[in-house]
Amino acid sequence: MPLPNTPLLLSDNQMKKFISEGFLILQTDFSADFHQSLLTQLNEVYQQEGNPGNNLLPRIRDLQKVFDHPTVTGALTSVLGPNYMLHAHRHGHFNASPTAGGWHKDSYWGYSKMRHHHPWWAMIMYFPQDTPIDLGPTSVMPGTHLYENRLFHSDGSESEALANGQAGTFALIHYDIWHRSTANILDQPRYMLKFEFMRTEAPVAASWDNQEIAWSTPASIELPIAKHEIIWAETWNWLSGQIGSIANTAAADSVKLTELAQKLEDEVESTSLEAAYQLARYGQQGIDALLQGLQQTNDLVSRSSAYGLSVAGPGAITGLIAALDSSHQPSVIHAVFALSEQREHAASALPSLSKLFSSSSTPVRQAITEAFGLIGTPKSVSELIQCLQDADNQVRFMAGLALCRLASLAQAAIPHLEIALEDENRYVRAHAAEALHYIGTDKAKDVLIKFLLNSRWCPTTTAANAFYP
Repeated sequence: MPLPNTPLLLSDNQMKKFISEGFLILQTDFSADFHQSLLTQLNEVYQQEGNPGNNLLPRIRDLQKVFDHPTVTGALTSVLGPNYMLHAHRHGHFNASPTAGGWHKDSYWGYSKMRHHHPWWAMIMYFPQDTPIDLGPTSVMPGTHLYENRLFHSDGSESEALANGQAGTFALIHYDIWHRSTANILDQPRYMLKFEFMRTEAPVAASWDNQEIAWSTPASIELPIAKHEIIWAETWNWLSGQIGSIANTAAADSVKLTELAQKLEDEVESTSLEAAYQLARYGQQGIDALLQGLQQTNDLVSRSSAYGLSVAGPGAITGLIAALDSSHQPSVIHAVFALSEQREHAASALPSLSKLFSSSSTPVRQAITEAFGLIGTPKSVSELIQCLQDADNQVRFMAGLALCRLASLAQAAIPHLEIALEDENRYVRAHAAEALHYIGTDKAKDVLIKFLLNSRWCPTTTAANAFYP
């Protein structure tokens, strides 16, 4: 019998669904009275003060109980590991529109960042009221967390799944899935409370209730999506602590290699992507084909090739380092991404990345900053201190997150993080505070506590209740 607050970890079947479809619909067991109280508070705040934005959690204090619920903590631990981080950006979506919203992926401070297939980020969408279909629940497009483009089938078909259900229903989604709001035709307010979460540690073992060692494709997937057994198996292995698990798993076959190289250039994203992961299995011959694709000016081919190279094992490192000298900026960004996903195997790339950082454009510096954190060696710390002083907000923001991932290795950054606590940008400040928390030394805690005391926000104070009681 688990203790009351023990996270309820996902099962193998639930994890398979998340990996293949990019989402799960789960349910908390709060009482009807709890949700009625939550709704009362939300209605009062929205009517009297407007949307509290990033202050949603301290303003509606009962919401913390939601994110301490074992079903929520268990789902997040399963997907992001036990030391996941709550992003400083939060948003309470209010939907009273009889018109459906547009399909979109959420941005990473803009849309230039190359998105990870591995779950480094996830999102919770919580519904505090009964949400039947006619009240306009959020809709997701299963399987599209792997795709940059929304239309991914060769016939242009699409399918969607709705997060409808009783109060306490929530959608756990891969951050990069295509989603939208649907039409609310009941003339009643519908709230969806969106919170983002990030992995701070690369997986070293399965963090869900893992009973099966090897991936097996679910016998039935609820909605028709492109089948990517190799991608799904690789992600399952990655979540179990393996890097490059599919590298060198296919015997040399010149006919097959030629066929896959042709499919890599297919205009249908799912076909190109599947070919890239298949090529990653063919050792150096597959890597060579992917390196050629990486240099193409066709963004889809270059991006798909980078995904393949990111899982092709250490044999891809030398070619990826050479690709950093490309004159085609997207290819450089894609090469940096592939190196970052190779993590400690790409430590030899750090000098080249450091040299490139000082002479590169803003999008390239953003990608390199993330790579410093994911490659994750002590040598990265001095580079990330430089990133904290960059002119670009996103570079400084990513530097804070990268230092969280380095944790106690990043002690040398404490004085620079203290300066970053005064940054003009709210998210840079937030990540600097989080980095101090994850570093965790007494010195880091002293700096963090002083900052938190000085910036303490009173959740009771409103325009109508400024001081008393």
